[in-house]
Amino acid sequence: KSMNPILFIVVFTGVLNLFYGTGDPIFTLGFIHITRNGIVNSIMIAVRIVVLILISSILTFTTSPTQLTDAIERLLKPLALLHVPVHEFAMMMTIALRFVPTLLEETEKIMAAQKARGADMESGGLMQRIKALIPVLIPLFVSAFRRAFDLATAMESRCYHGGEGRTKMKVLHLSKDDYITLIVCVLYLAAFITVNILLPAAIVR
Repeated sequence: KSMNPILFIVVFTGVLNLFYGTGDPIFTLGFIHITRNGIVNSIMIAVRIVVLILISSILTFTTSPTQLTDAIERLLKPLALLHVPVHEFAMMMTIALRFVPTLLEETEKIMAAQKARGADMESGGLMQRIKALIPVLIPLFVSAFRRAFDLATAMESRCYHGGEGRTKMKVLHLSKDDYITLIVCVLYLAAFITVNILLPAAIVR
């Protein structure tokens, strides 16, 4: 289901990379030349995009936003020695992930309200459709800024002062499964890099 919105991008990118390969062509039609290297590059690019989307979907479906941001904060904790505001960065990630569904729902409501007032957002050329989105974007930005102001006021009223002296109700600890997963990911990355280096060389030979 998560692949449906980007299926066109995957196919388009794969087809486009067919024509940018090097070496002797195995198929020629006018100015179009398809090489074996181009076919491999096309497949590799498509697989990379699909794997990226699938892994991202699995991660977001199985892990809560709070757990994600806690993990990001812990991974970036060494940067605090360089005076990087790690906690604030993780907090921004939490807020962004939390309000994405809210903004999408708000966008649908605004578009429905504009259509009820007679706005036409589905016909015409590209520029006309872009201009038709202006009555949607302006209320959406106003709503987003209002929510941000309300959130900032609520955080200040609860005496939030950033990550200084802050504790966690649930402290993350690495378990045996985490180490196994980390090893598997490192081995997979090493195998992928090896294949990515050796496969084009083998094709050229």
